[in-house]
Amino acid sequence: MKNQKIQNKEQRTKNIDHRLHDTDYRPKTIIQSTLPIKILALGSLFLTLLCSPAFAGEASKPDTGDTAWILISAALVMLMTPGLALFYGGMVRRKNVLGTIMHSFIAIAIISLQWILIGYSLSFGPDVSGFIGSLEWLGLNGVGLEPSPYAPTVPHLAFMIYQGMFAVITPALISGAFAERMKFSAYVLFIILWSTLVYDPVAHWIWGGGWLSKLGVVDFAGGLVVHVTSGISALAAALIIGHRKGYLRDSMTPHNLPMTVMGTGILWFGWFGFNAGSALSSGGLSTMAFVTTHIGAVAATVTWIIIEWMHRGKPTMFGAATGSIAGLATITPAAGFVGPMPALAIGIAAGCICYLALNSKTKLGYDDSLDAFGVHGVGGIIGSIGVGLFASSAINGVNGLFYGNSQQLFNQLMGIVAVALYSFVLCVIILKVVDALVGLRVDERSEEQGLDITMHGEEGYFL
Repeated sequence: MKNQKIQNKEQRTKNIDHRLHDTDYRPKTIIQSTLPIKILALGSLFLTLLCSPAFAGEASKPDTGDTAWILISAALVMLMTPGLALFYGGMVRRKNVLGTIMHSFIAIAIISLQWILIGYSLSFGPDVSGFIGSLEWLGLNGVGLEPSPYAPTVPHLAFMIYQGMFAVITPALISGAFAERMKFSAYVLFIILWSTLVYDPVAHWIWGGGWLSKLGVVDFAGGLVVHVTSGISALAAALIIGHRKGYLRDSMTPHNLPMTVMGTGILWFGWFGFNAGSALSSGGLSTMAFVTTHIGAVAATVTWIIIEWMHRGKPTMFGAATGSIAGLATITPAAGFVGPMPALAIGIAAGCICYLALNSKTKLGYDDSLDAFGVHGVGGIIGSIGVGLFASSAINGVNGLFYGNSQQLFNQLMGIVAVALYSFVLCVIILKVVDALVGLRVDERSEEQGLDITMHGEEGYFL
């Protein structure tokens, strides 16, 4: 009896198993009726996942880390212009301190407006014949939160404002050449015209896909676009405007070196955003640019102090401040193309050659009041040549002469000549136009009294 029950149980198990595997026995109508629903459900799930942020075009979505770094860098570069105001302000005589500071400060407001309205479109707008950007982005039309065509991991607006801070400080650098003698009205008109006719086209040539970039000229953070344009224009301005009243006769020593040193520190701090931010991302390239920037600056500072000590018998604070800015300006075009040891060599070259340039201006007969040409023009040229010598593709895709590519040195020399000639000629023309419209220089009485009182009706100190 017991054996019979076991046999019956085994038979029922076999029957159930047979039915589960028998396609003829399965309830086809239920499966057939639910199959379309299952397909629709799976399709909906796939589309939902495809359209979700995790699956939707990561390459075209701004990266939060890169965006944060670019915005921080923009703030750092913006801080450089007030730093420049202090650097220059301490170097002039006390009767001109506010007028000199005003040159840098007003550039923030005026050139920011110029950049927003037309400058950005001329510099980075769609290319027109390799020379200038189109007016497609006039007034920031079409410039929004979508990824930038120049930096696909950051919003277009972030790239725009970052580049705008470069445009702001560049004409302010030129003001060092004509400090203590230029009309404020002439300065305002000059920087508007100069930014539109010199800075914007050159920025497009090299950074906006223009003719120099197509010929292989590279500039990581502005050796050509910022320092050569401003430095060569400073030389043109010094020659056209002429020397200060009493130059080489009266004492014109800096009135407040602590102010200059504070400005130097702020500039040095901001320069990390200037150079490392030019990587347009937060990663290995920005790290290398950050490190080489500091190495170039300290190498130039120490070199300058040693030469000055040997030449004049004493190391000066003024020399240390000037040497550090020379090193920072010189490493700018190379910061993202060279390694630490080449950066050291570039910094040493900056200390030597810029020191020589500053000490030669009296022999050459021009009055570059605050050494804008000797520091920025000469420094930008040295650094651009340094790219042609020391650039390494292991760092940023370009090899220089010492890595087997002599063509890059030729490219850099060609870029230097083109930018220097264009900047000089256009600056002379602009100065002549401004002189005809409003006059360039203050009168002798105003120059003797100082620009603080005569141009702005206020004084920097009440002592």
